Amino acid sequence: MLLTIDVGNTHTVLGLFDGDDIVEHWRISTDARRTADELAVLLQGLMGMHPLLGMELGDGIDGIAICSTVPSVLHELREVTRRYYGDIPAVLVEPGVKTGVPILMDNPKEVGADRIVNAVAANELYGGPSIVVDFGTATTFDAISERGEYAGGVIAPGIEISVEALGVRGAQLRKIELAKPRGVIGKNTVEAMQSGILYGFAGQVDGVVNRMARELVGPDGDPDDVTVIATGGLSPMVLGESTVIDEHEPWLTLIGLRLVYERNASRL
Repeated sequence: MLLTIDVGNTHTVLGLFDGDDIVEHWRISTDARRTADELAVLLQGLMGMHPLLGMELGDGIDGIAICSTVPSVLHELREVTRRYYGDIPAVLVEPGVKTGVPILMDNPKEVGADRIVNAVAANELYGGPSIVVDFGTATTFDAISERGEYAGGVIAPGIEISVEALGVRGAQLRKIELAKPRGVIGKNTVEAMQSGILYGFAGQVDGVVNRMARELVGPDGDPDDVTVIATGGLSPMVLGESTVIDEHEPWLTLIGLRLVYERNASRL
C-alpha cells in the first residue's frame, strides 16, 4: 500500500491507498518542532492500529509520497524515510520531481508543492480548464488551463486566520465556533461574526472564481466550461453557500500525491 503525507501549515493529513482507493486517513496537527524520531513514533502509533498493516514500522507499506508547505517538517520527514523506511521507495514533491504539469509562473520554484499536487489531481479527475479552491490556513485558488498547465492562482487569508484576527484585534469580539448562524442578519455578536465569516467567504469564493474563470478561458471562451473543485478541511462549511463550486473532493491532495508517486515510480 501507498502512504501519502500532506503537510500543511496547521494540519498534516495522511492517507493510505490500496491501489486507487483510499482505505484509511488521519489528520494530526503540524508541529515544526517535532523531530524525525517523534514523527516515526507517531506514524507507528497511527498505522499500527490498522488491520491491513503489521505492528512493525513499515509493514504493509510499499511506497511513500510526501508534500509539505513547512520546510522544517519536510527536512524531518526526509530523515524519517531514510532512517525508518530506508527500503521503501519514497517521493518527496520538490523541484526536479516529475508531475506532468507545466508551471506557467515567473518563478515555478516558489509555488507550493501542495498546489501543484492539487493541479495534478484536478487535471486527472476533471480535465481542464479548472479551478481548485483549497480551504486551509490560507484560501488558495489555482487555475489549470485546458492543456493541463498550472496557469497561476490567488492566495487569500483563510477562514481560521480571519476568525482569530477578529478575536485578537476586536476589543469586544472573541474567537467563535465556526458554525452556520440562524440567518444572515445576526441577532447577537456571535451570530453576526459567524454570518460575516460564512457568507463573506462564500461571496469571496464566488467573486474570485468568476473573475479567474473569465480570464482563464479568454474573451472567446465560456466561463461555464471551467470546473471548480473545492478541497481542504474547511471546505464543507462553504459548499452549501457558494454558487460556483461544481465538485467537492476532500482527498484531492492525497490523490495528487498518489499520481505523482506513480509517475516517478520507475525512477526509484
